[in-house]
Amino acid sequence: MARILAYRFSAFGDVAMTVPVFREFLEQNPGVEIIMVSRKNFEALFAGIPNVTFKGIDLDDYKGLFGLRKLSNELVREFNPDCVANLHDVIRTKILDRIYRRKGLKVFKIDKGKEEKEHLTDVWNLEKVQLKKTVERYADVFRKMGFQVELSHQLRPRTEQKSGIGFAPFAQHKGKMLPLEKSYELVRILAKKHTVYFFGGGKKEKETLEKWEREIPNTKNLAGTLNLTQELDHIAGLELMISMDSANMHLASLVGTRCISIWGATHPYAGFLGFGQREEDVVQVKDLTCRPCSVFGDKECYRGDWACLEEFDIQGVIDRVNS
Repeated sequence: MARILAYRFSAFGDVAMTVPVFREFLEQNPGVEIIMVSRKNFEALFAGIPNVTFKGIDLDDYKGLFGLRKLSNELVREFNPDCVANLHDVIRTKILDRIYRRKGLKVFKIDKGKEEKEHLTDVWNLEKVQLKKTVERYADVFRKMGFQVELSHQLRPRTEQKSGIGFAPFAQHKGKMLPLEKSYELVRILAKKHTVYFFGGGKKEKETLEKWEREIPNTKNLAGTLNLTQELDHIAGLELMISMDSANMHLASLVGTRCISIWGATHPYAGFLGFGQREEDVVQVKDLTCRPCSVFGDKECYRGDWACLEEFDIQGVIDRVNS
């Protein structure tokens, strides 16, 4: 059995996007095993996928060149891979690639399309086009190895028993997050007809969502109450998820739940729409020629007014829910 050593260490959503690619690649190539090396807390993402062995590490244990050499030696001794898939292509993984090549292993890495994305996010570029989806870029790495991979881009629901709406109002960067007053009003309207479950991460997010739970009937805060496995199980049982361009969209894809996604400074054109999610479930301000101005939402608004978020009409989300 061919054994592929793959690595991607961050970010959460990007690691989650490897999962449906692994699943379909391995179904189409049953004589292959993937050893996935990533952060320990991501392990639950890969549970239940045949022929995937997850190796969780703490990157603080492998700092610098000597640390990465130590990691590479440990992985070779433990798994004896036939080749390497670099699904990250950052400085740390470039160093690992060089070490593995010196050990005689063939290394295949992702093409992130950096120049295409820089052109896409140029605010003066008026010719915006859809770039290759990130999941296809992951699949390309295996295609370079000589394998056949045809992604379905279809959701696979875990269960037919679905109820309630999930809502994840937060994102890592301001450019990807709807103003909280708009999110609050959206929940207030939706909760009149649906049970709404809140998802989030940090302490401040948890406090905000607990406050919303107290103030808005028919809502339930789950932030800070579930581990990753439990969170995935709960999302699998939702009728739909509402998320920013954030990890929760990709978690919904992982468990086959439809997601209505909200986009501000970023845009699905950059290739980060969740696997199997429908373009018609994307809600965004369409008539701003400056969008997208950022791939990750981490840039300041060059106009200074954040029009992509401040002018966002929550009725668009409500209409998609009602559809």
